[in-house]
Amino acid sequence: MRVFNFSSGPAALPLEVLEQARAELTDWGGSGMSVMEVSHRGKAFTALAAETEARLRALLSIPSAYRVLFLQGGATGQFAAVPLNLARRGAVADYLNTGMWSARAIEEAGRLAVAVHVAADQADSKYTTVPAPQALRLTPQAAYVHYTPNETIGGVEFPYVPDSGAVPLVADMSSTLLSRPIEVSRFGLIYAGAQKNIGPSGLCVVIVHEGLLGRAREDTPAVLDYTRMAAHGSMLNTPPTFAWYIAGLVLKWIEAQGGLTAMAARNRAKAELLYGLIDASGLYRNPVERSCRSWMNVPFTLARPELEPLFLREADAAGLTHLQGHRSVGGLRASLYNAVPHAAVEALVAFMREFERRHG
Repeated sequence: MRVFNFSSGPAALPLEVLEQARAELTDWGGSGMSVMEVSHRGKAFTALAAETEARLRALLSIPSAYRVLFLQGGATGQFAAVPLNLARRGAVADYLNTGMWSARAIEEAGRLAVAVHVAADQADSKYTTVPAPQALRLTPQAAYVHYTPNETIGGVEFPYVPDSGAVPLVADMSSTLLSRPIEVSRFGLIYAGAQKNIGPSGLCVVIVHEGLLGRAREDTPAVLDYTRMAAHGSMLNTPPTFAWYIAGLVLKWIEAQGGLTAMAARNRAKAELLYGLIDASGLYRNPVERSCRSWMNVPFTLARPELEPLFLREADAAGLTHLQGHRSVGGLRASLYNAVPHAAVEALVAFMREFERRHG
């Protein structure tokens, strides 16, 4: 029996996608082989790759001046790739620090001889807020401005896109890409680990403006060099073909659901349902300022922390899985990515309400 999976990543995939992949697992497209067995340079797979990129471009309305790359190394790999491609040694790069993942990006850029300028740091709020637009201390001549629109662990989300002026804006959209429409032209570069809303782990999508290509340092590893990867259609080396294939099925599924406008309505409704229960409760609490609560990741705590192990055991027994908070912060967390159905949130809310009745 399928459970309701609230994992933060690798996260739930649409059941329809899993069923199609199962049906095609041993014989993909009449080839007599699995998609995992065909050559990535063969006509069948290159056609799949081109179709997947076209679907992503259509869903996100990606302008023609942007290149789309399907890379390996996850978002963490991009913590290094971004400075290696966009900043010479010693150059200043602005970073907004709103939690663990932006902090990891800051640390990696510093290791690669970038003069990191933290243009906003939400440590004083224990990363339960995002900076106000007027509070950003941006550097006019920075190589780029980097931020994390949604912090998966802390559950904070920017309600606005920072205005970086003429400086390229770089966004780690691992938790939010494809959850709603975005205006790609406002960004110089977007990257996202696939294992939230795109597909399985092992794949990272990069959307980069052509004007930012050709800037990589001479010692940049080939697999991290955007220009070289773009020139080879993301196939300088063997790509994660199965993850790419699943991503294509997920994109088809999103189209069938009504596209990103429909996804946004669904995701907003799921988040509002769960936050509504938490806010009306005497047992549950969400620590994030209401103006910047995440649609995708909802952390919460219990007024009686000693009940958390019991909550998790009973939730798991009820088919509500992966509700434990990140090991760095503890507590509880429900991730509500695209493939998590509204029925899952309804079941979670009903469970939480009954748990509070018995233990509150």
